[in-house]
Order: sequence, then structure tokens, then C-alpha cells
Amino acid sequence: MSFHHRMMLQRYGLGCTTSLYSEVLFDPIFTPIFTAVLGTGAFNIGVASISYASIASAIATTAISIGLQALLAQAPKPPKPEDGRAPLNQAIPFRIYAVGRTRVAGARMMWEAKGSNLYSVQAIAGHRIKSFNRFYLNDDEVTVVDNVVTPLTTGGRYGAGSANVRLYTRLGANPETPYAELVSALGADGIWTNDHRGDGQASLAMRAHNADAQDQQTAFPYGAPSPSVEIDGAYCWDFRDPAQSPTDPSTWTWTRNSAVILAWHLCFNEFGFGLDYQKALLPVIDLWKEEADICDEDVPLAGGGTEKRYQCNGWDTTENGPKSGLNAILATCDGHLVARGDGARILTVGKFRESRTATLTDADIVGHNVQYGVLFEDECNRLVPKFTYPATNYTSCDTDFFEDTDAQIAAGRVLTMEGSYEWCHQWRQARRLGKRDWLRQRQEVKGSLDVRLSGINAVYARWVRLDTPKRLPKLDGKLIENRRSIVALTKGGFTMDFIEHPEGIDDWNPATEEGQQPPVPPAVNVSNIPTPVINLIQAKANGGSVYIRVVIIDPEDGSFTPVVRYRVADADGLGTPGAWVEQQNPSAEPSGGYIDLSTGNVPADKVLDIQVAFIASNRRYSNWSVTETVTSTSDPTPPAALTSFTPTGSAPRLGNAAFAFSTGNDAHVRSVDLYRVAAGIAFDPDAETPIASLAVGPSASYSYTYGDATRANLLTDGDFSVSPGPWTLETGWSIGSGVASKAAGNNTLIRQPAAIGAGKKGRLAYTITAFSAGSCISRLTNGTNHYEGTARNATGTFLETTTVVAATTIFGIRGSATFVGSIDNVYLYEETAACAPQGTWDFYAVPINGSGIAGPTSGPITLTII
Repeated sequence: MSFHHRMMLQRYGLGCTTSLYSEVLFDPIFTPIFTAVLGTGAFNIGVASISYASIASAIATTAISIGLQALLAQAPKPPKPEDGRAPLNQAIPFRIYAVGRTRVAGARMMWEAKGSNLYSVQAIAGHRIKSFNRFYLNDDEVTVVDNVVTPLTTGGRYGAGSANVRLYTRLGANPETPYAELVSALGADGIWTNDHRGDGQASLAMRAHNADAQDQQTAFPYGAPSPSVEIDGAYCWDFRDPAQSPTDPSTWTWTRNSAVILAWHLCFNEFGFGLDYQKALLPVIDLWKEEADICDEDVPLAGGGTEKRYQCNGWDTTENGPKSGLNAILATCDGHLVARGDGARILTVGKFRESRTATLTDADIVGHNVQYGVLFEDECNRLVPKFTYPATNYTSCDTDFFEDTDAQIAAGRVLTMEGSYEWCHQWRQARRLGKRDWLRQRQEVKGSLDVRLSGINAVYARWVRLDTPKRLPKLDGKLIENRRSIVALTKGGFTMDFIEHPEGIDDWNPATEEGQQPPVPPAVNVSNIPTPVINLIQAKANGGSVYIRVVIIDPEDGSFTPVVRYRVADADGLGTPGAWVEQQNPSAEPSGGYIDLSTGNVPADKVLDIQVAFIASNRRYSNWSVTETVTSTSDPTPPAALTSFTPTGSAPRLGNAAFAFSTGNDAHVRSVDLYRVAAGIAFDPDAETPIASLAVGPSASYSYTYGDATRANLLTDGDFSVSPGPWTLETGWSIGSGVASKAAGNNTLIRQPAAIGAGKKGRLAYTITAFSAGSCISRLTNGTNHYEGTARNATGTFLETTTVVAATTIFGIRGSATFVGSIDNVYLYEETAACAPQGTWDFYAVPINGSGIAGPTSGPITLTII
């Protein structure tokens, strides 16, 4: 039976079901594509041309493995956060990767006792990391100064008598530096030598020295110390930063942005999916930038200040495969990831936008299975969001749950499900994610649609609007969410699992929905001083300076003096943090279960690390709290728009463009950035580098020239106002009515003297005002050497740059024997290094305040630079 015949029979069968097609209709979409699989061809999906063969074999959407779905589907999961407290002990351990900020112990590479010393080395991550932040021995957080564990907060542990512990770290450079102390002690035995560098592997080494017999129990009450660390993990390519190159990891930055981390995991993580970024990211890079920006949006907090919408922190091992990490990352941003047929990956994070919505009509659907209610076995009347809580030394923790008490009474019991967001470390973020899953779980309209190939764009969209007055009249005009789509040839093309999009899923009122901060059990050190728990951090501008407001949970002990300390996270521009600066708050009083603290003036417009501790009456310190990060923005108010932004001068613009602009009566404006982008290209200031940053003040006017203003036209009478003037007219050429014209018959020049130096570039422009046949071409010559441009055979203005090897003395335009046309407005000059790039450009101006916050954009001004 032929393929054509089988398709016809399938059509007849569908005609007897819920299909809208008649028995004799042959599908014009389905048939051509899949009969062409054996041949060649392509059609467009979005902006990309996809081959039929790739459609048949590769088109699908990746399941949204987030929260409840990941839990219910038994998707692979990363290790529990508690697993990061103790190192793995395996003969051949699995490799580890880490993103964001997390606690991890890694895997033991060496454990050796020699004399009174115990030596160990742990592989922390199989890639370069940013920093080691905090150190733990067993469950005690310890302070390390010059590699030595100091017993400041451990009551003598790890430092009693002659005992001491040293910790050494390596960030994973390639090549890496050997541990000199271990090599000195163990190298002669071949246990650990200079060849044990661990290139590209972040690692932690320890040397623990025994105490005297009477002090051993005090120094090491838990036996041999087991180190673990809090680290800032992998560097990632932030595709929004033009200074970063995907092929040069040295330009990458550390980040917690969920979208940026996901791109790294898909394409650059050695233990990820290994996709080609040129296929997976670049064709849709603007979509990825949009998602990364949404992840970085500031969400207001109930007590003041903001936090980023979606952040990601976690670690995993290669035992689980890359999908484990993928699920965890998607869970942190309510992410929806699509694998397009051409290899591109499209991410949509949890924030509804009409631009990510497609439409399905009656004609696009061949079958459906809709459920207008929730089966008892699927019912959930309580959702408990779970996340990893740094304040409890990186353990799993619950936030306030979401519940429906009426549904619980009707069901006669509490039906609980957990939302698992293990790579989310912010309790408020876990609440926001939990609300989204809770509202979806409560939706009663769910099901699946069998979609024809004509509805392929909907398969790739996260949200779909139904235009189905005949097939699904109850859902006509409704918005549904595409939860998962797969190729299903026997069902017409694709099967799409969907759920009705909940109303108000993006609404968030911090005052009523944020909930309470999860309780933190008292984590006392040996001096019985609890560790402070930070509720929120906020930078407060104050007359051009900045102080930091820190709110902590009241320890209900008035004898403690809270102390805040801060440091600049990147003091030298190379990622090295500055020194800690402490400030005590002895007069701070509790109110409503919290204590409101503040620092003095801090460095303005810097990223700061913040920690809090308690000081007891005996002057002993508690452990320092979890490190929080804040930007000390001195001026959060964006400047007003420029009152004017105009070009000055007139064409021709030989190697330069000049502008004038004025600022308004606005005290916030401090500078204006000027940008240049190719004409007609969308402008994104975050992805462009300014051509100039000009210091400005309010209510003032400024001018700026971009490029070399000294250039002048080397040609006389380039507008052909006289005949023959300076021009030499060869056979067929004539000047009249302000143009130079040529008749057919001879291959000849119109020329005049013009010198371009040896090794220099001549820039030129000319306009063909009329054209009938043949072609013309520019020429620079010294009589022996000829340097020609591009042959032109149409009307228009043409820009060219010609490099000459030997100095030239003559410029001309040569018309072919068949050329019939007219030329006007000819310009030529010698290019310098200061010249602005040749071309037609859009120019923009953006006012900036003292904290680097941008105001409204002015432009575009479109100018042509010759």
C-alpha cells in the first residue's frame, strides 16, 4: 500500500471521529510535509527555515519540569542540600558542578595520616569557580585567617593546646598550583606531588595537627574534622554583556540569574547537554535576553527593599545526568523550555506576555480530551513550597503553605503536595513559585489537544489563545498554558497537554502574600550565642551618600549587641573582595519580633557583602550570619529625558557626525551616553557599548563630534556645477544640468587629480542618479597601479573604502562601453584612525544618574557617514 493511500485511509478514519474534516478532504498541511520527508524542502517557523526531515525527527517541546510536575513525574533530582555537608567517599567519585552560591563538600581525592598530621584533599567542583566564602568543620562554621582556622567562635575546637587546622583552596585555574605544604610532607612518598595540580578543578585541602592527649577531646570532639565550604560557583556567559565572549571564558562573570545559568548548562557546562551555542542560543538570543532581564527584575518586599525575581543556586553530580540540573534550574524560574526543530532552544520564564502567545483555531485541532474537573486522586488542597535555606546552614526548609480549607472540609482530610524548588535559596521566591504552582493545581480545566501541523507555532508557544467556537465552545477565547507538546504522527501532528491559564497568576502583594520568614532553630556556637538571621537588606540613599538598613529576627535576649559588617564584593575589579568593616548597634531595640539595624555611610554604587553577628557581654562573638548581597545605590531615581537631541552640521559627513543636546532642570542627571547602531536595528542599551560618555549637569546645552572633523573633500566640483571644470572628460562623458553623464560606445573615465598616500585608505561616495545599461566603477590610480571599487549597475548612493598600496594621484569613475547613466555628488578623502565608521547609522542618547541608572532614550537620529 502506498504512502498516499495510507494517508487517504487515515483521513477517512478521522472523518468518523471528532475531526472537523470531511471524509474526502485531503489535508494540505499534513500531507506535503510528511510525504516530503523522503525528499528535501523546508518551511518557516518563526524566523528560521526548518527542514522537513528535522521536523519529523526533532520537533518537540521539553516538559516543564518544575515544582509539582517534577515531583509527580519522578523526574531526576539533584542531591539533597544536606548532602553538601560531608564529602563523597568513593573509589571513583562522580564529578560535581555548582552554580550560584551554595554549600558543598565535594569528593575526597586524598585522605592520609603522617606522624601527628592528617592531610586531605577534596574536589569541590569540576570547573573554575569564583570564590570560597565560608568554611565549616563538621557542623561548626570556622574563621580562616591566612589558611589557619582560628578558634574565635569554636570555644577551643580545632585549636586547643597544640592542635591546629589549616585549610587551603584552589579556584580551578588551568593550569592550577600544587598544594606546597602537602607536596612537602607527602611528595617523597609519591602520595601527593607537584603533578597533583588538579588543573581546572576547584579543590580544598586540609592539614589537621593532633592535640596533646589531654586536649584531644576538646580540639576534636567529633573525631577527624570533615570540611565543607560555601562557594560562589561557575562563571557563566551573560549574553547581554557585549564585553563577554562565548568563546573566551575569561570574560564571563559569576551570576545567580536563572536564564543565564540555564544557557550555561545547555551549552557550556562540561557536564551539561553540550549543545552548540551558535545553533541553540544565537538564532533566538533576543528571546533569551528578554528572559534574563525578567529574572533580574526587582520584586518589592513587604518590609521594604527588593529582591531579584528569579535566582538560581545549587550543585549536582554527573551521577544524575544533565536533565537533573535542567529540572532544578527550570524550577527556580517557573521555566518552559522548547527544543525547536533547527536545534534552537526557547526559554520562557514565569511571567505572562502576549508576545509569547499563539492562537489555535478550530481548523488546527483534530481531536481533544478535556477534563472539566479534578479527579479525587489528583486533588490537592494544600501545597507546601520547599526550598534550600542558607540560614539553617543549607538544609531543606518549608515556607508558609497554600491551602483551601473549604476543599479540605469537603474532602474530609488534608491532601498535601510539595513544591520542590531545591535550587531556590530565597524563601520569598519559593513563595512566589509556590503560588504559581498552587493556582495551576487548582485549575479544573485540563486536558490534551491533537494539533495539526498548521498549528505548529502554538506548539512552540507557552501560552495559547483558543479560537474554537465550534470544537470547544466552552473554551472559545480562553487562554491555556502549553505544558508539554510532542510529535504524534498518528494524531495529526502533535499532542499538546494543557491547563487553563489561571487568572492573577502574576499578581503579587508582598504585604499579604509574602508570608512569614521560616523559623531558624537557634544555632549557637560553643559560647552559647545564637547566630543572627537576616530578614531583609535595603540600601538607603541619604543626601548623596548611602547607608545599609539590615533587619534581623529578634533573638529575645537583650544582652546581645548586634554588629553589622560589610565589604566591597569586588574591590579591585578582578573579583577580590575588600576588607570587612564592622559597626556595632548597641542602641537597637526590638519591635514586632525584629531588630532594625543600620550602618554608617558605605561606599556608594558598589556591590556589598553584608553579615551580622551578636556580641555577648563577655565580648565573645556569635557566628556570622549568612552573607547577603546588596548594591549601594546612592540615587535610585532615573534622570529625566533630554529636552533636545539633534544633529548639527550638514551632509556630507566626512568621517564624523556632530550632535547637540540639552538637559532639563533635573538634579539627578550626571552624564549622557551616546550610542551608534546600524540603521533600522532595534536598540538595546544593555547590549551596546556607548561611543561616548559625557559628563553633564542640569539645564545645560552640549555639543559633541564623533569621529574626525578635519577631513575635507579632495575633489573639486564634486557636484558638477561647471563643465568641464577640474574634470577631464574622456570620450562619451559630458557635464550638464549638475550631473556627469555618459553615452554608450567607449570604456572611458571622468577624472581629476586627487592624492591618497601609500598604504592609506580612500573613502568615497557617489550617487548614480540615472541608469539605463552597463556599469561604472571607481578607480584610484598613479598611472601604473589601479585600485578599483565595486561595479555599480543601478541607481542609488554608494559608499566605498579602497586601500591603496602605492600612492595614487588620480581619481576617476570608469564607465563600461555599454554604460549609460548619470553621476552626481562625488566625495573622496583619506581615512584616518580617528574617523567614525562608514555607513548609515542610528544614534541614540541616554541620560544617566550618579548611580548608573538610565533615563528615557532619545533618538534615533539617522545619519550617513561617508
